[in-house]
Amino acid sequence: MISLIIGKRGSGKTKHLIECVNDAVQSSKGNVVCIEKGNTLTYDITSSARLVDAEVYGISGYDAYYGFLSGICAGNYDVTDIFGDATLRIIGRDYDLVADFISRVSALAEESNTRFTFTLSCDESDLPDRIFEFARKI
Repeated sequence: MISLIIGKRGSGKTKHLIECVNDAVQSSKGNVVCIEKGNTLTYDITSSARLVDAEVYGISGYDAYYGFLSGICAGNYDVTDIFGDATLRIIGRDYDLVADFISRVSALAEESNTRFTFTLSCDESDLPDRIFEFARKI
């Protein structure tokens, strides 16, 4: 399952994501991973979650981010939830490619039995309708 936290800059997306990560840690019987761009969530995310800075690993673009997510799922079968903050800053703002990315991650989520949640800093009306065939807005 894929969930999206959508809104313009300053609308509280990251705060909502932090709450979701910390809640997932409490309820998960496995591991929780949060991917961010930069090192800004260190003091907000519980230390029980694995916090990953995409910049440290040189993740940029759709294919690199998808490959990284696949590697996390392949390397640890106990991952139950993966959260991604600043998704558009990592993969870019081509919304048709964002829909393709979400479609690919949807298949990965089903195969790996992992829940994914991403923040998207944009207006919901900017996104193609087909993105909501694979993801739900929270």
